[in-house]
Amino acid sequence: MQRNELLRKLKTYSPFDAHETSMAEKIISFIETHPACFERSLQIGHITGSSCIVNAMRTKTLLTHHAKLNKWLQPGGHSDGDADILRVALREALEESGMKQIVSVTDEIFDVDIHEIPERTNEPAHFHYDIRFLFEADERQPLKISSESKNLAWVSLSEIQHYTTEESVLRMVRKLSSRTW
Repeated sequence: MQRNELLRKLKTYSPFDAHETSMAEKIISFIETHPACFERSLQIGHITGSSCIVNAMRTKTLLTHHAKLNKWLQPGGHSDGDADILRVALREALEESGMKQIVSVTDEIFDVDIHEIPERTNEPAHFHYDIRFLFEADERQPLKISSESKNLAWVSLSEIQHYTTEESVLRMVRKLSSRTW
């Protein structure tokens, strides 16, 4: 997915609510303004790819307890120059879960989010312009915790609030509950 293809997908994407609409517009502007938007070296921010992984029954989602942020979140990460964000999201899902098979439910965007990453010793605070896709996996597959995580868990959608209060994760759960995917 090249830069223009991602812009096309974003411009035809139907956000869930007004807040997500605003973020989608900001992401479009960011991509149009910054040709190096897929590069981690763009210190103000960069495009990232994430995955909302669900089981076949669409009753659970896989969350990772992010080691650096100390929060339960969806798997995802940096593009590192790869403009095919669906491929980035799948790569990150496989790396962070240790699962061998994860399939894309659709190649359309499932969710978008912009969130600030706090300053750390070797990098300034910056924004992740996150493009998210919906994937499915067999929850019986073995999980392997990566160095980026403290834990992994298949979480029932009805219990998600016991793991996270992150609005972007809760919005994805609301989407799963309100649509047929």
